[in-house]
Amino acid sequence: MSDTLTPDVIGRRVEVNGENATVRFAGVVPPLAGPWLGVEWDNPERGKHDGSHEGTVYFKCRHPTGGSFIRPNKVNFGTDFLTAIKNRYVLEDGPEEDRKEQIVTLGNKPVETVGFDSLMKQQSQLSKLQEVSLRNCAVSCAGEKGEVAEACPNIRRVDLSKNLLSSWDEVIHIADQLRHLEVLNLSENKLKFPSGSALTGTFSALKVLVLNQTGITWAEAHVQCGSNRHGLDMQKDASKFVDLCMRQKCSTSNCVISAKVHTSMWMNVAKVLRCAAWCPGLEELYLESNNIVISGRPTDVLQTVKLLDLSSNQLIDENQLYLIAHLPRLEQLILSDIGISSIHFPDAGIGCKTSMFPSLQYLVVNDNQISQWSFFNELDKLPSLRALSCLRNPLTKEDKEANATRQLIIASIGQLKTLNKCEILPKERQTAELDYRKAFGNEWKQAGGHQDPDKNRLSEEFLTAHPRYQFLCLKYGAPEDWELKTQQPFMLKNQLLTLKIKYPDQLDQKVLEKQLPGSMTIQKVKGWLSRLLRVPVSDLLLSYESPKEPGIEIKLENDLQSLRFYSVENEDCLLVRW
Repeated sequence: MSDTLTPDVIGRRVEVNGENATVRFAGVVPPLAGPWLGVEWDNPERGKHDGSHEGTVYFKCRHPTGGSFIRPNKVNFGTDFLTAIKNRYVLEDGPEEDRKEQIVTLGNKPVETVGFDSLMKQQSQLSKLQEVSLRNCAVSCAGEKGEVAEACPNIRRVDLSKNLLSSWDEVIHIADQLRHLEVLNLSENKLKFPSGSALTGTFSALKVLVLNQTGITWAEAHVQCGSNRHGLDMQKDASKFVDLCMRQKCSTSNCVISAKVHTSMWMNVAKVLRCAAWCPGLEELYLESNNIVISGRPTDVLQTVKLLDLSSNQLIDENQLYLIAHLPRLEQLILSDIGISSIHFPDAGIGCKTSMFPSLQYLVVNDNQISQWSFFNELDKLPSLRALSCLRNPLTKEDKEANATRQLIIASIGQLKTLNKCEILPKERQTAELDYRKAFGNEWKQAGGHQDPDKNRLSEEFLTAHPRYQFLCLKYGAPEDWELKTQQPFMLKNQLLTLKIKYPDQLDQKVLEKQLPGSMTIQKVKGWLSRLLRVPVSDLLLSYESPKEPGIEIKLENDLQSLRFYSVENEDCLLVRW
């Protein structure tokens, strides 16, 4: 770039040696000669100061080391959208192709052309493009009006993440020429809201909008000064106050202003909800890592959204989620790494379904602070929930208790079909629910539980802690006294199961009595039997029956599960076939 600066340079996004920044100041910095640009780096560790030099504040930064002064000729202001596409997608022809001559007729006159085939080939390549990825290609503007529509009319999916776009105006100028645009990724761009308000039709076909790490908030405030509405060169989040006593440089006039002189302060509030209003058919919205605070209920927008990603927005809490709880078509909600530890649906009592999130089928709460079982009890109130991912929480850490934790979650949420991307098979659900019923049987009895439903007088405390227990009793029957024997201390001798080994199809084989650890997997049991019987592991089929329920045979089908998983107990009979 030349050393001549224009007034519109303030707010522009730039690239310097691979690092992106925003221009906050343009002018002279005495006693240094010549023009300078004051930039605020995306990476504050790249800078040297906060926008001050020798006691004078030239611009403000969010971080004390986020600013630098740069000579204009060291800065890359980027390229236009179509040029970036050509640089990435147009195949270069060799010199022989470029020099090839062709005779074409214009009117009645034959005209000799050079490189005509090459030009036609480029146009053909661009017109066929439907998906374009221009991540980190220094795109800063749309270019000449109508060029994109003429060259690339069929583009449907565009990735413009991590570029130098500084305003929604430029995004609109691009999108306005792509009438079939369905997917748009603008992540890692810092975008000011458009100057105009009429955007009808610009994003009419858009279904997926990605705004991760863009700095957008549910309510973003732009502070401006004076009757001409010159923009201050600092934008503040709406949740913070502007220090009106601080002397500031106006980004257009480059003059120093203060609230004492410019008593008329004008604030233009723009919202995520406003973005959504531009996209009447939006189905997926990604807002990861934006420090969002949900401050308004979407009443006439986001009504078509099926997927909403709010990951890594640490300011979101349980109460804010109520504001989006009545989106009618929301099927997938991603809340990873927002710091949530609890959730509650106050409109639904024990055993009832909530009216909130009526269509929610898939919930992701990975990397949070979930440490109480009441969280999963509440999720059972969601009427449409079928899949849950809850990895890396205090209650769901990958340790020796991971399988037991999985079983408790399955038993707590009755309609769940998939947990942490693993399908819940009917047998696993049955085992989980039977184990849950047995594990809390003594507590149920002490709380007033009785095998005769008419004599049940369960305490409210127990019903709150185990809201599905009564349903499980109806499904499988109330636990019998023999099932409620007190567990022995966790010692090796107490974990050994005394089992009888029988061979129903091999009458010549003697019945064997053997002690096996309850934690022993079916795979290891088969390995031991294979060596004992000299039969290949792949040929062995195992099942068991309990003397308490004679005639009922339960197959041991999952080699990775333990004997305890299948509720095998002392004196049970292990049946071996091959």
